[in-house]
Amino acid sequence: MLTSQAVIFSKHGDPSEVLKNHSYEIDDSNVESDSIIVKTLGAPINPSDINQVQGVYPSQPEKTTILGTEEPSAVGGNEGLFEVLKVGSNVKNFKVGDWCIPSQVNFGTWRTHALCKEEDMTPLPNPEQSKANGKPNGLTINQGATISINPLTAYLMLNHYVKLQPGKDWFIQNGGNSAVGKYAIQIAKIQGYNSLSVVRNRDNLDQLVKELKDLGATQVITDEDNNLKEFGATVKSWVKDTSGEIKLALNCVGGKSSAAVARKLNPNGLMLTYGGMSKQPVTLPTSLHIFKNITSAGFWVTALTKNDFNLKRSTLDKVVQWYEEGLLKDAPSVESKFTGEKQLNQLFIDGIENSKNGKQLITFH
Repeated sequence: MLTSQAVIFSKHGDPSEVLKNHSYEIDDSNVESDSIIVKTLGAPINPSDINQVQGVYPSQPEKTTILGTEEPSAVGGNEGLFEVLKVGSNVKNFKVGDWCIPSQVNFGTWRTHALCKEEDMTPLPNPEQSKANGKPNGLTINQGATISINPLTAYLMLNHYVKLQPGKDWFIQNGGNSAVGKYAIQIAKIQGYNSLSVVRNRDNLDQLVKELKDLGATQVITDEDNNLKEFGATVKSWVKDTSGEIKLALNCVGGKSSAAVARKLNPNGLMLTYGGMSKQPVTLPTSLHIFKNITSAGFWVTALTKNDFNLKRSTLDKVVQWYEEGLLKDAPSVESKFTGEKQLNQLFIDGIENSKNGKQLITFH
């Protein structure tokens, strides 16, 4: 028998109060023919994970007693990287040592081991497999554990809705130094699109601008620049120099910032909203709808990829390829190792409390 530990919650509320540690046994000597046993290599803490525990996120894992809990409970976490330990006799897509990630959200990644069906996991190449295929780089644990939300969000927003002409067209985004923003900058550079990123003013602004331009940003401006009507002429001159258009806007802030980025779109442009950090509504001037035919829509990677596995698989393959070729840099995480000295639920509670200091990643190696 294999003893697994999981971080569970049976009711919603403050994570420090409702996240509990639970141990349960997995029979690793009698694996069903279509099942696999995996061990966790890394599991991040995302804002959506925290919101699920709090009960304020629209997608929720089912609470059951399948793990032997006294009351129906769910395992926290949506993203994670796993290594296959054992496979059933009819499993075709996995062998021992393979890496994989959950095929869908709400799998429950905050645990040390899991028994699941083959279709519950999607394979990723481990470093040895990448090397055997002649790739210069293999995935790191951080890259594999955080691959299914932020890089996929950036790629699909840039490619699924609007056709940007390489070398000519632009997209504009607020939150340019967010994790998604940095992926969008890099992916645009790889694909030949121009980017205009808006960031908040700060003491180390020059350092941040250099960091984003090193990643491939075409232009970086501040919120103050973005809100100035007079600055619109400068933006138009940049776009004119490439003989292109700003066809796409990516909004994760809302409020005045979203209206300001929408104003810079060319006629028939699209603004996708994937977050609301300001906690203010998206309000656009009527003139943008009437005279520029601007479209404003929402983006949620979970909903887009839930019933389109081929889209998710092809996007994952592209991101993996760029990682292997060294063209894409991941956003670093603050890593905490599970060694057994501290209970697993406390490790995640501490990570949630420290999440304002950067993305937290719990590793199990």
